[in-house]
Amino acid sequence: MALSDYINNKPTIETDRLIIRPMVSTDVPSLKKWMPDRTIYTYWGKAPGKAEKDPELMFEKADKPTKSFHLGIAEKINDMVIGDIWVYLIENDRMAQIAVRLSSDFHGRGYGTESLSAMTAFCFEHTELQRLWTQVDVRNNASCRMLEKCGYTMEGLIRQGKMINTWCDYYIYGILASDIQ
Repeated sequence: MALSDYINNKPTIETDRLIIRPMVSTDVPSLKKWMPDRTIYTYWGKAPGKAEKDPELMFEKADKPTKSFHLGIAEKINDMVIGDIWVYLIENDRMAQIAVRLSSDFHGRGYGTESLSAMTAFCFEHTELQRLWTQVDVRNNASCRMLEKCGYTMEGLIRQGKMINTWCDYYIYGILASDIQ
């Protein structure tokens, strides 16, 4: 399989406790519970945008075909979306940035680690991606631990760099397909 195989049909990935899947308009009630919560944006690099404040906006326009993924993280027991995960900024079908965000009600339960681990494995096993990377605010200790549990390596520190819309110190974490094979 290749990234091009997922342009119109995004994957669904199951773990022991989670289903990582495309989000649909019926997810709006669960998205409204956590997306506008400003506390989850403390280290995100930006404040909640229009669609995060009003998740119904996410479903007003038809999705444009893209190799990037933006998938919901749903609990298997009730199919409620409790977070989301991205694979984006894909370069030459070889490298991409990855990001995970969870409702604060579900922090500390291992869901971030479970979803990141599953998405990382999916990318390396089912696409031609060879490298995934991300930026993490140096104050975000929980995300650093999650990344390290998933095999990501801290590759560097950017001092007073711009992380989305925020000037801060941040780490670059990365993982190669060869690191986990």
